[in-house]
Amino acid sequence: MKYIILVPDGMAGEPLDELAGRTCLEAADKPNMDRIARSGIVGMTWNVPEKMTPASDVATLSILGYDPAKYYCGRGPLEAANMGIELGPSSVAFRFNWVTSDGGVMADYSAGHISTGEGMVLAERLSKELGSDRFKFYPGFSYRNIMVMNCKNKEEASKISKLRCYPPHDIMDRPIDKHFPDNQELSGLIKQSGEVLKNHEINKVRIDLGQNPANMIWLWGQGRTPDMPKFKDAYGLTGGIISAVDLIKGMGKILGLSVIDVPGATGYYDTNYEGKADAALEVLKDKDFVFVHVEAPDEAGHNGDIRAKITAIENFDSRLVARIMKGVSGRYPYKVMVLPDHPTPIKRRTHTADPVPFAIAGEGIQPDGVSVFTEAAAKAGSIDEKNGYKLMKFFLNTK
Repeated sequence: MKYIILVPDGMAGEPLDELAGRTCLEAADKPNMDRIARSGIVGMTWNVPEKMTPASDVATLSILGYDPAKYYCGRGPLEAANMGIELGPSSVAFRFNWVTSDGGVMADYSAGHISTGEGMVLAERLSKELGSDRFKFYPGFSYRNIMVMNCKNKEEASKISKLRCYPPHDIMDRPIDKHFPDNQELSGLIKQSGEVLKNHEINKVRIDLGQNPANMIWLWGQGRTPDMPKFKDAYGLTGGIISAVDLIKGMGKILGLSVIDVPGATGYYDTNYEGKADAALEVLKDKDFVFVHVEAPDEAGHNGDIRAKITAIENFDSRLVARIMKGVSGRYPYKVMVLPDHPTPIKRRTHTADPVPFAIAGEGIQPDGVSVFTEAAAKAGSIDEKNGYKLMKFFLNTK
C-alpha cells in the first residue's frame, strides 16, 4: 500500500463579500480534490491544539501524527536542522525574517520576498556588525533565515525558548514597538539591525526600483532541539517529504524521512508544481509514504490577495493533484489524504486555529456522500477529529 498526503498550506479560509459569501476554496475550480472527496471520507480536523499558536510547525506536526502538545519545539530548530546547523545543549535557534519597517509599523513580513542572493549579502554585513560567540546569523532561502543564540546555560536557554515572540505576518500594519520580545537584549538586537541595514547599498537599490527594503530583522519561532521518534519507528513506514520550506524539510530530516529537493520549488506562487508531483511519484517507487507540501495558498492569504489564492488552489489541483493521481492510479494500491495545515483567511492575513477540511480516498474507502471539497461540505462529513494528530492513524488504518 502507498500512502500520499497532500498539503496546500493555508488553503482554508472564511467567506468573502467579494466572492458572494464564498471562500476561496469554494470559488476555485478544483475537480481533482472534489473527486477525492466524492470517492472517499470527508471531515474536519483540528490541527492546532487549544492555546497553541496556529503556526505551520504546530499544524504540520499534527498532520504527521505527532502530538504538538508533547513534541512542539518551535520553528527555529526545525529550520536549523534542514540547514545543517548543529545546536548545542544551551543553544536556542530563532527564525529571523528580513522585514520592512515603515514609520515604526510592520509593513512587509518578507521585505518584498527578497531574493536569496540579496539576503546572503545582508547576512554577511549583519554577521560582521552584530555577530558574536553569543549570536550567530545564518542566511537561508529568500526572507527566511536562522539566528542561533548560545546561552550561558540550559536554564537561560529554557527561559529564552519560552519568551513570547510574535510572527511578523501576525503583526502586519501594526506598531513594531508594541511587539518586541520581552527581553532587552533581543529587542535591542532587532533595533540595532535596523541601524546596520537601513543604508545598505542593496536597500538603496531596492528603494530605487520601488521594492520594499530589508531594513530590519525580526526574531521569532525560537526553540531547542526536539526529541521525537522517527516516523518509521512510530508508524512502520519509510517515506519522503517534498517542500520548498526549510521548516517542513527540517521536520522531515528530524523524523528520518527522505527530504527531496525539487528544482524550481520556490515556496511562492511560481513554485514547480509538476516537479513536486513527479518527485512524489519517484519516492513511491521504493518507499511507502510521501508528504507533499505547497506554500503558495498561504502566501496569498498573508498578502490578502483573493485572485492569487484562488489561482494557487487551482494550480495545486490541476498541476499537482491531477498529476499524482494519474501516476498512481492502476499502478499501486494507495490511499490519499488532502488537507491544509491551518486556515489563512484573506481578510485576517494571518493563520487561525480553526479546524480544516480533509478528504481521504483510495483502497477500501467507502464514500460517505460528500460531493465537493470545501469547508462547508466537510462540516457535514462523517468525521470531526478534535485531536488532529490522531488523524494519521485513522488514515493509515481505515479500510
